[in-house]
Amino acid sequence: MDTSPETSQLISVVIPVFNEAESLGELMNCLVQVAKTNHYDMEVFVVDDGSNDSTWETICDLASGDSSIHGIHLRRNFGKASALAAGFKAASGKIVVQMDGDLQDDPAEIPNLLKVLHEGADVVNSLTRQS
Repeated sequence: MDTSPETSQLISVVIPVFNEAESLGELMNCLVQVAKTNHYDMEVFVVDDGSNDSTWETICDLASGDSSIHGIHLRRNFGKASALAAGFKAASGKIVVQMDGDLQDDPAEIPNLLKVLHEGADVVNSLTRQS
């Protein structure tokens, strides 16, 4: 599999969320910037796992302004594993990046993840910084 960051293959980002309305705008802005800077063809699936705040409305607003952002709405809270499964099922990229919706995962790390894949790894779960 060619996972070179220089190729224009589709990268899917799956983000399960529960009551994350406040952080989604900043997260999407960061993801869009990473995609633009690195010339990535990227699709983003934000999976609302039955939030009871304005998360779904926020996802809809973000998706209406950017065709690469897609929302999936689960009717109740099924848990992170189910939300991830729904996102993975919808994803069409050869590379799938899973991120948390609370800004715990930095989108700026995506190029580093792809570099490790390009170097021959089959799966990259996280990166450990070496000093």
